[in-house]
Amino acid sequence: MKTADWKSYSVIATGDGYKLEKWGNVTLLRPDPQVIWKSSLDMDNYKGLSAKYIRSESGGGRWLIKGKMPDEWNITYKDLTFKIKPMGFKHTGLFPEQAVNWDTMRSLIENAGREITVLNLFAYTGGATVACAKSGAKVTHVDSAKGMVERAGENVRLSGVQDGKVRYIIDDCKKFVEREIRRGRKYDAIIMDPPSYGRGPNGEMWKLEHELYPLVELCQKVLSDNPLFFLINSYTTGLQPQVIKNILQKTVAKSNGGTVTAYEVGLNTCEEGVILPCGNSGMWINE
Repeated sequence: MKTADWKSYSVIATGDGYKLEKWGNVTLLRPDPQVIWKSSLDMDNYKGLSAKYIRSESGGGRWLIKGKMPDEWNITYKDLTFKIKPMGFKHTGLFPEQAVNWDTMRSLIENAGREITVLNLFAYTGGATVACAKSGAKVTHVDSAKGMVERAGENVRLSGVQDGKVRYIIDDCKKFVEREIRRGRKYDAIIMDPPSYGRGPNGEMWKLEHELYPLVELCQKVLSDNPLFFLINSYTTGLQPQVIKNILQKTVAKSNGGTVTAYEVGLNTCEEGVILPCGNSGMWINE
């Protein structure tokens, strides 16, 4: 389990299907399917609780405001700044557990001794984009949701990333990669955080178990002759770290050598002995 060292974010308590989090000066109570143990704290009546996300039996849910809460606010991780805004389906616009991967990628980029080009697929609001660009990489940020790409641009500006370091693309990720292959464009590093399920622009069905391996094979065709890293993140239940490692071993490592590691990512909590699991990652590094 790998965890990051946050200062402006923390998990205060967990239990009964929820996690109590502090985002800067705002405290939120959000559902988490991994939390199947009982809580040792009355989280609903926690002093200073700003809002709780309540699921609907018909799908989705709503935020129940319980205290003072701005519409949006900023938090920082080291020298990075991100806008936080409670949205539908319990999201806030940032996955803080991914900071452990940001740190690794930044170190690789800063020690590469050359400018690194990064392709970030299913890039959401740009946590990885901001991290890589802040360390000097040129990043192509691809997501099919216009609103998420716009939010990524805000995070890039908030973090003081140099102008021209990020290219924003609103597109289907697979189709974009296919076009990049035809254009002959190459990248030194690839990041992907594909969804478990989804539909393409023309109603095509996406299921991660069926699509991940061929997508990684496809992305190999846009890797440069001297690639640096390839990162896969997954929040899909049942997709174990070893599965991600096997995919990278049979594709990227087979063609380029290097090493592959795979691991759970998680969040430290204020509860003794409790680490909150938050999905899996696998990374190939050219070393």
